[in-house]
Amino acid sequence: MAEVVIVENPAAAGELVAAEIERLVRERPDAVLGLATGSTPLPVYEALRRRVGALELGRVRGFALDEYVGLDPAHPESYRSVITREVVEPLGLDPRLVRVPDGGAATIRHAGDDYEAAIAEAGGVDLQILGIGTDGHIGFNEPGSSFASRTRVKTLTEQTRSDNARFFASIDDVPRHCITQGLGTILEARHLVLLAFGEQKAQAIAAAVEGPLSAMLPGSAIQLHPHTTVVVDEAAASLLAQADYYRYTFAHKPDWQGL
Repeated sequence: MAEVVIVENPAAAGELVAAEIERLVRERPDAVLGLATGSTPLPVYEALRRRVGALELGRVRGFALDEYVGLDPAHPESYRSVITREVVEPLGLDPRLVRVPDGGAATIRHAGDDYEAAIAEAGGVDLQILGIGTDGHIGFNEPGSSFASRTRVKTLTEQTRSDNARFFASIDDVPRHCITQGLGTILEARHLVLLAFGEQKAQAIAAAVEGPLSAMLPGSAIQLHPHTTVVVDEAAASLLAQADYYRYTFAHKPDWQGL
């Protein structure tokens, strides 16, 4: 079962996860981070920014979860641009050490295999940051994705395109295809940290954490991982049947265990 940590607000979640990343990087300066995009992980990146100076991140390696297919990497909403803007530059990461899947038409047929090979060459991901969609997707693994899936091209659902339209001028500008790490790829990371905030994520979180294992709810794949931490605010935790138990266990957790 995943460890569920219920916090007061997204800022508290960001501080908690950033502290765990700091502990990891102090132990292993060339740690490999799995980097999610979107609004959910921003509190983590913001908390890490406050640690820059006291914490050296120049050797940290990173792999983004996904990228749009056919979107110019220079577009402000390409995940290459987002990762550069929100993670690489503010944290002082070496851009040569941070990879994003290649969504270009010229390489798309083998881009998934190339990305898998790069992750393997790096020794795998130490800590993977995840968000969850309102339909339960993680990465861009939409409902129906195989738990054994690898990095590949996927067609985005209209719900996901609608959710992401806020980042574009209109929904017509949201690409229909993406390249994403598969659920099987994600599950090979040594530590999964899933974040969710707000009432709109409550149903997906309850289903992922306490519901049955189902490919129709890709987030439920976290139940298969031996080291998953789910960090949610009170609103996202509102439908969890065992919320009081999660609060009790975290309050009595030994400090030396970390997340």
